[in-house]
Amino acid sequence: MNVTLRQLRVFRSVAEGRNFSRAGDQVGLSQPAVSRSILELESQLGLKLLDRTTREVMLTEAGQSLAARLDRVLDDLDQTLQDVAGLASARGGKVRVASSPTLSANLMPGCIAVCADTAPGIQFLLLDRIQQDVLDSVRSGEVDFGVVIEPSEADDLHCEPILNDPFVLVVPPAHRLAQKTSVRWAALDGQPLVLLDHASGSRRLIDQALEHHGAQCEVKQQLGHPTTVFRMVEAGIGISVMPGMSLPPEGLAQLVVRPLVPRVQRAIMLIRRRNRALSPLAQQVWGIVRDTAALSATAESGATTPVKKPPA
Repeated sequence: MNVTLRQLRVFRSVAEGRNFSRAGDQVGLSQPAVSRSILELESQLGLKLLDRTTREVMLTEAGQSLAARLDRVLDDLDQTLQDVAGLASARGGKVRVASSPTLSANLMPGCIAVCADTAPGIQFLLLDRIQQDVLDSVRSGEVDFGVVIEPSEADDLHCEPILNDPFVLVVPPAHRLAQKTSVRWAALDGQPLVLLDHASGSRRLIDQALEHHGAQCEVKQQLGHPTTVFRMVEAGIGISVMPGMSLPPEGLAQLVVRPLVPRVQRAIMLIRRRNRALSPLAQQVWGIVRDTAALSATAESGATTPVKKPPA
């Protein structure tokens, strides 16, 4: 059955006024067009709705049944459409965003603060989760969108890179590599390492970089939080490769940080379900996160770098 909204509106106008000409004036159609619309509706339903003579238009039993219910149905539909259209101009509501831990700690606070200042009607709700849980939350629709390290599998996701974050070497001051201004990945060969565990989106990229540059290392400890990694390095258990964004803003007083060359970086991305448009409020928060990330990267020379938006 392929009944159109126009056919229903035309029928309601005819049923109310019992006149094809007046119905045409109400809905903006000619009398022949009104007649065609009624005939098409009757054909789709397989029922005669109107008995028409030269002097009057009468509703059949089926027409009376439809007319009696149609007002409420069309009024409800009109209200629903108005409510949905109102979302475009809505200024208040909740937007749920999931983010992996290092990003939650070092990127998202600034984004939430900017949102509170520029869009006070939006309640920015952050879910701080490991990378895989962020991906699962986005795919299930639990959150509006996520902020992650470039995922290995993303065919079902729309991804927008917003930052490039380089990996750095973290060593005790007395370590021989601390004397260099930069350290080649190959120089890590044979070194004991303390790394983030595989729940981190960065670990896969670190392992790939070590293998690519021929650095065979024993991983002494695999940990879930950057602060724990730094304490292990301070204790002399091993040295570490960490994303630059994992470093605290005040720096590491007891450790030395050196750039690794050639530069290897992780891409930080906004992700949402592919072919599922964001609500206007979620789209606004998406833009706030993207723009805030770009500003923070510009302010930190030599560290993270913004990703240029493609031309419209």
